[in-house]
Amino acid sequence: MQKKQLSSRTKIIRRFVTAALGAGLLTGVCGLALFAWLAWQIDGAGLGEPPQQTDAIVVLGALVRADGEPGRDLYARTRWAVNLFHERVALGENPVLITTGGYTYDPLSAAEVARRKAVEWGVPAEHIFLADGGQTTGGDAQAAAAVMATHGWRSATLVSHPLHLYRSRWHFQRAGIPEIHTYAAGDRARLPSAARVYLSSREAFGVAWAAVDGWERFAPLGYFLEGLVYGRRRL
Repeated sequence: MQKKQLSSRTKIIRRFVTAALGAGLLTGVCGLALFAWLAWQIDGAGLGEPPQQTDAIVVLGALVRADGEPGRDLYARTRWAVNLFHERVALGENPVLITTGGYTYDPLSAAEVARRKAVEWGVPAEHIFLADGGQTTGGDAQAAAAVMATHGWRSATLVSHPLHLYRSRWHFQRAGIPEIHTYAAGDRARLPSAARVYLSSREAFGVAWAAVDGWERFAPLGYFLEGLVYGRRRL
């Protein structure tokens, strides 16, 4: 009798374990499929959009070098944003430039370093507005949204690395900007295939993580994890 009971319990346990493993495998496969789809969407968004008239052109923050010069990404973002600014002015528009990133009022913040470069490249200082204080893309979005709200601006063109555009738009939508466009700081097609796969996957991880309300919600753990995923933290 006891043997029969043990045998029955064993069968139930085996069925439960098999069902749990099956459910776990199915969940994993679905999760990987969704992750791959998101990475594909991020890669596609890297083309950016044709330039359109907007109130503000926003430079997303990136790493500042130890000598106070912009890192490669910040240099490219600022350069492309300035070019776009001059193009829109030539068309008779009157946009402003918003630079983001870094500690508030820090002379080496990404926002201040980008501002200095923009002035050097011919953008009038009175057309540049700092939105510093953000240490993440979400922070940049909140800071830029606050500046835009103060001046009554409702539309923005985000300028960033091609594979950062999807996540940037997502954060700016969450920040409440009514109209958002994107402009790639570089040609996505020039990136090696391996780099595109890696960067798209990294950004997909960033979007998935931010969906639980951003890195900053888990500070300092969030910033530590961000450092692991994105390498050196920017100012």
